[in-house]
Amino acid sequence: MLKKPNLFKRIFMICCGPGKHQLLRVSLFCIFLSLLAGSVLLLLLGKNPFEAYRSILQGAGILPKTRYAGKKSQLTDFMSLLNYTTPMIFAALSVAVALKSGIFNICVSGIMVFSGFIATILVGYSSLAPIIAKPLVVLIGVVAGGLIGVLIGYLRHRFNMNEVVVAIMLNYIISYVVSFFIQTRFVDPITRQSVEVGQNARLTLFDYPIMNLKMEINLVFPLALITVFLIRYFITRTRFGFELQAVGLNSKASNYAGINVGKTVITTMLISGSLAGLAGVSYYLGSNASIQPRVLPALGFDSIAVALLGNTSAIGSFFASLLVMIFDSGTTYMSSRMQVLREIAALITSILLLFSAIGIFFRALANRYAREVEEV
Repeated sequence: MLKKPNLFKRIFMICCGPGKHQLLRVSLFCIFLSLLAGSVLLLLLGKNPFEAYRSILQGAGILPKTRYAGKKSQLTDFMSLLNYTTPMIFAALSVAVALKSGIFNICVSGIMVFSGFIATILVGYSSLAPIIAKPLVVLIGVVAGGLIGVLIGYLRHRFNMNEVVVAIMLNYIISYVVSFFIQTRFVDPITRQSVEVGQNARLTLFDYPIMNLKMEINLVFPLALITVFLIRYFITRTRFGFELQAVGLNSKASNYAGINVGKTVITTMLISGSLAGLAGVSYYLGSNASIQPRVLPALGFDSIAVALLGNTSAIGSFFASLLVMIFDSGTTYMSSRMQVLREIAALITSILLLFSAIGIFFRALANRYAREVEEV
């Protein structure tokens, strides 16, 4: 007599089982679990979860607040959200492209620091005209990030070095070398960070007057949108995109089929590194204006979970970046409005990232359950 799956397994299979849109269903299931876990946490603190999540959306500019300070509105809050989301989009795309070829790039934070530092000292302290300085910052980010990416890809292919180990070592090397130069040559004696870059090189316009409002306008957000669609086209519609995915699935079979695995790996890391470089300049010369010594940006590590939440696709990474940054930027308002400790508010975002990272486990578990049912 066949033993029917219990209620939990049936619900789990509906949410994560094989079939149409499995990847999307798994991502939505992870988001639901994170919201549920956050609700339990808020209930334990005696807070209303629905009101808390509403406050997060208000803080991020998705919903209107009850009142605003001078020259601020829901639009200014939303523009701030886009400003802080832009580096995450580039970082998540960097991780996603590398994962497509079977490479786990955890050097995004290090590349961000490196590209941000190089752009800062070459252009950030110069007196170049803004029309020249700003595009030059973007170009430097692409080149600097691409160089680190090529190095990782070359060491992976030529010497069969594990890219995770290489990335960890590069993160430390970049962090300490950049910190040395900041503390000895470019330190601000008051903030103990690097000297702020000039407005001519900033990729974000702060307090820009529009309709009697003070806006934050990220000049490279349109580039981020264009990059999302370019990466999607590149991965799904080009020959190299097919080869990249084939190498990720099985490098030995790809080599047997005539694909140049070494060239594919190095080129993939060139693209991944360039995207991380764009994340670096949009972070350190956009939403921020200086570099803190001996600190790797958490955004670079969070982007791994964000890319996984987006199923390593370009469009998915974009919406996952937006979702995570809504929580990250909205928790500050939620903390002040509902009298919740900032650490507790940040924990809700961490829970979302945690469930995002284990989406692969949910998918594998659902596939295993499906095979067991078929065998019976």
